[in-house]
Amino acid sequence: MTDGRQSTETYRMRIGADWRDAASGATFSSSNPYNGELWAVVPDADAADVDAAVAAAQAALDGAWGDATGFERARLMHRLADIIERDAEQLAAFETSDNGKLLREMRGQMDYLPAWLRYFAGAADKLQGEVIPSDRPNFMIYTRHEPVGVVAAIVPWNSPLMLLMWKLAPLLAAGCTVVVKPSEHTPVSALEFAKRVEEAGFPPGVFNVVTGRSAELGRALVAHPGVRHVAFTGSPGIGVKVAQGAAEHFARTTLELGGKSAQVVFPDADLDAACNGVIAGIFAATGQTCVAGSRLVVHRDVHDALLERIVARTKEIQLGDPMLPETEMGPLANAPQFATVSGFVERAVADGARVVTGGRPSPKLGGLFYEPTILARVRSEMEVAREEIFGPVLSVLEFDTEEEAVRTANATRYGLGAGLWTQDIRRAHRVAHQLRAGNVWINSYRVVAPNVPFGGMGASGWGRESGIDAVREYTETKAVWIELSNQTRDPFKLG
Repeated sequence: MTDGRQSTETYRMRIGADWRDAASGATFSSSNPYNGELWAVVPDADAADVDAAVAAAQAALDGAWGDATGFERARLMHRLADIIERDAEQLAAFETSDNGKLLREMRGQMDYLPAWLRYFAGAADKLQGEVIPSDRPNFMIYTRHEPVGVVAAIVPWNSPLMLLMWKLAPLLAAGCTVVVKPSEHTPVSALEFAKRVEEAGFPPGVFNVVTGRSAELGRALVAHPGVRHVAFTGSPGIGVKVAQGAAEHFARTTLELGGKSAQVVFPDADLDAACNGVIAGIFAATGQTCVAGSRLVVHRDVHDALLERIVARTKEIQLGDPMLPETEMGPLANAPQFATVSGFVERAVADGARVVTGGRPSPKLGGLFYEPTILARVRSEMEVAREEIFGPVLSVLEFDTEEEAVRTANATRYGLGAGLWTQDIRRAHRVAHQLRAGNVWINSYRVVAPNVPFGGMGASGWGRESGIDAVREYTETKAVWIELSNQTRDPFKLG
């Protein structure tokens, strides 16, 4: 299979050592957003399959994987990295067929995935505790970092394997096992990934995948008493329910919930570079990314000059088949998202925003294609400036002073990303420190790396993915006290 679309393929789920159908025997189909064709049939799992997957994950913890040293975990992670590197082109094609994003975008993601495995493999054999000085001469105290247990990884449809990898690499390094539930819109790449995990030689049960259409499947996984940590990427509304469901059995959570990120452009900025950064921030990936720079906050003195550049480049964006190298923007990933984007633009216009370009479904391509859209005369209190759209829609807001720029950029319940464009190094640091966002890019935008923490504030969630501390999200710290004197003490006195 070279392009992910040649024929309809039937998949099975990976649970423990087995490739199996759903317990009920039910299936559903995955369609290609570009042409609407059904191209894969996958199991439609339910709570019984969740039980089986969690049991398999726990069995691996109690068996071969739990017995593996950090050195052995690292060896398998490096092996998996080599396999992904070999199969990056295939995996990218599966992703594009499922979510409609550009093949070159998904290929770039697949090429980068091994870096996460190799980086965190370097941590797997270094999860050492420490000896703590005791205030009592008859005690020695040390700590251990132990795996939290079975992890539920719930992954969205926009960048399925990359967002899975951000969870998988640190949890493997920590010694955990995982049950993955991909989006019902993009189920195939996780199943294909499971084949590579098996080939790499991981013990059965370390990596399990359940696929299904029903929201009940996700709820059953989050609420399962055998799950000790839920790593979720998705919307704030669902994130709240995930946190509540996990808390009922005291499971921990990592929540990455999206954003409404601002790109702030000061009058001394390199406008050509800023234009390129704004385009990258909102129209790359068809705007379907959690860090989409969906608000342009621009100084009034350069508003017209910058907007002219952005509009001209926007009108040149090539929409079309995401498999083709010349295409710059593909379709929206599914019909519900298409309706969401259309509704936001319609309400924004009714609320007084002006469409500078775009603002409609593509009359040429039809289907799930929506024109890259720029809206002017947007006010901070408008819905289009407050809520995440997850599509190719840029809202333009103006400011006069630095204080107003910061206030406008922070006028959102989200706090995931922000871009800052200026030649003044003092202003760059000063404003970056005031922006309420977990990730701030200065004179760049939408850059990630395995060694840099990624996460948000407020409605963008909590916890961090990537960066060395991400491993600690998946460990428990145990303190061990050793009495050295062999003397009896007063049993009714503390210590």
